[in-house]
Amino acid sequence: MTEPAKPATEVVLDAKGLRALAHPLRVELVNLLRRHGPSTATRLADLLGVNSGTASYHLRRLGAAGFVEEDTERGNARERWWRPVHQITRLADVDLAEREPEATLTYLQAVSASYHLRVQQALNAFDTMPRDWRRMFDLSSRSLRLTTEEAERLRDELDEVLDRYRRDAPEAVAPEGAERLSLITLFLPDLEES
Repeated sequence: MTEPAKPATEVVLDAKGLRALAHPLRVELVNLLRRHGPSTATRLADLLGVNSGTASYHLRRLGAAGFVEEDTERGNARERWWRPVHQITRLADVDLAEREPEATLTYLQAVSASYHLRVQQALNAFDTMPRDWRRMFDLSSRSLRLTTEEAERLRDELDEVLDRYRRDAPEAVAPEGAERLSLITLFLPDLEES
């Protein structure tokens, strides 16, 4: 007897997926489902400050693109639950970015806005964080001088390290006392350098 296949943890964007995620609300819907697990359009709408019809519409679009799916084990005829299909999304195709420049920029701006929101929420809660977590809080920047091959190798090595600690999926088991931590990495060329 074979075991059921585990869901893929990562998806690399294709043109259809890129266009589907080129909307800030859709990026946030996927993020919420990945961080908190299955939910309804109504609950997600409340978290995002939109009406449930809007959330439902965008969830259906995400479903059609393969980012979320209906969780048929939950809910009833009146309540539709959704869950994420992947835990990580990558835009790894430079040719795709060149073929779909508007969708690429819109998607990247939505991701950037999501990161900014998380940072602001953490800063707003900084004074009420437990002392140990305030001590771990870090906003830092490092300048490196690397070739594109070295930068790619560094990114891959960081991914390997982070994968060893990845217990953020809602069903994952984490040690007692573990809290959700957002680690946002940015690989950006320094355009100010001549």
